[in-house]
Amino acid sequence: MKALGPIPAGYEAVGGVLAVAGRPVTEWVEEAGQTPLFLYSADLIRARVAHLRAAMPERLALHYAVKANPFRPVLEVFAGLVDGFDIASGGELAIVQQAGLPSARISFAGPGKRDRELEAAIAAGVTLNLESEAEAHRALTIADTLGMTPRLAIRVNPSFDLKGSGMKMGGGAKPFGLDAERVPALAREIVAAGAEWRGFHLFAGSQALDADAIADTQAQAIALATQLTREAGLPLPHCNLGGGMGIPYFPGDTPVDAAHVGERLGAQFAALPDELRDTEFCLELGRYLVGEAGVYLTRIVDRKVSHGEVFLITDGGMHHQLAASGNFGTVVRRNYPVAIANRFGAEVAEEASVVGCLCTPLDRLADKAGFPPADVGDLVAVFCAGAYGASASPSAFLGQGPACEMLV
Repeated sequence: MKALGPIPAGYEAVGGVLAVAGRPVTEWVEEAGQTPLFLYSADLIRARVAHLRAAMPERLALHYAVKANPFRPVLEVFAGLVDGFDIASGGELAIVQQAGLPSARISFAGPGKRDRELEAAIAAGVTLNLESEAEAHRALTIADTLGMTPRLAIRVNPSFDLKGSGMKMGGGAKPFGLDAERVPALAREIVAAGAEWRGFHLFAGSQALDADAIADTQAQAIALATQLTREAGLPLPHCNLGGGMGIPYFPGDTPVDAAHVGERLGAQFAALPDELRDTEFCLELGRYLVGEAGVYLTRIVDRKVSHGEVFLITDGGMHHQLAASGNFGTVVRRNYPVAIANRFGAEVAEEASVVGCLCTPLDRLADKAGFPPADVGDLVAVFCAGAYGASASPSAFLGQGPACEMLV
C-alpha cells in the first residue's frame, strides 16, 4: 500500500464529511450542481497571507504570481491582501485588468513576449521584466511609437539556482532572463533611452521546502543585486527576489519554516549596503499562497476489480489535475493527499487506485493507496488543488471540458 501526501492544515470534518468554509463539501457540490468542482477557501488564503506577513520583515512586499491561479474571484481576494501581481502573458494582463487591478501594481515577466503584448503592457503602465537585449530594444521602439515612457526592469539569469527546488530557473544557460554579466550595460542603456528604471527581477527556482536553501538563495540574490547595482552605477528602486517557497505534496514532505526564512532575510536587510538602503524588495509567490487553499472534488462513477486490484473510477482526472496525476514535472510519480470526502476521517479498510475518466493509463489520481470503503456516488477530494490545477491542466483533452470553480 502506497502512502498518500499530507492533508493540509485547516480542513476538518462536519458529520463525517470534509468541510470547507464550515460547510460539508456535499453541500457545495449540490450548490454548484455538478462535479468535478474546484473549491477555493478565501479564509485559508487570508490565513496564509497573514502567516507570511507575520513571518517576514516589515519592509518586504508580497506579490502574487497570477499563473498559480488566475480565477477572478481569487484575484479579487488577493487584491486586498498583497502589494503586487506578477503576470506572464498578455492573456493574464487582460485577466487582471478585467479584475480591476491597478496597473502600477503589475509586473510582466516571461520569455517570448510578442509585440502586441509589449504594446498592451506599456500602454497600461505595467512594469516589464525584460528577458533580453532584443526585447528591451523592441519595448523601447514600441514605447517611442506610443509616445509613452515605459517602466522597465531586467530579469537577471543568476549563476546560482535554488537548491532542492522542483523547478530550477537559474544557474547556467537558461531561456529566462539576461546573463548577469550583461545586465549593467543594458540597465544604463535603458536609462539613457529615457525609460523609467524599475530594477531587477531574480527568480532562481520554485517549490522548495528547505528554509535554509531558500534563505541562502535570497542572500545570494541580494549580493548579486548589490554587485550589479554598483557596476551599473544606477540606484536600484525595486528588487524582486523571486519565490521558491513550496508546499508539501508528497509523503514525507514537511512545510517550509517561514519564520526561519523571515528571520534570516531580516538579518540580510539589517546589513544592506548603502546602495540598497532605499530599495523596495518583494517576494513573488503563487502556490505557497493559494495551493493549500484549494480542493478538487470528483465523484466516483464506477468501482471495478481487475486482477484483484480495486479501481475507483471518477468523473474527473488528469485533464483537471495534471500535477496530481504525476504528469506535470515529476520524474517519479508519488501520491498527492487524497481522501474520500464523504467518509473523511474514517478508517482505512482497503487498497484502491483512484483513476479518472480518460482512456489513458496516465489518468491516475491516487495509486494503490489506503482508503475507507468507497463506492459509486462517493466524492473523492484531491488536496493542494488551489495552484496549477484548473488553468494548468489539459481540460480540452478528449472533449471533457473544464471543471466548475467556486470561491467560498
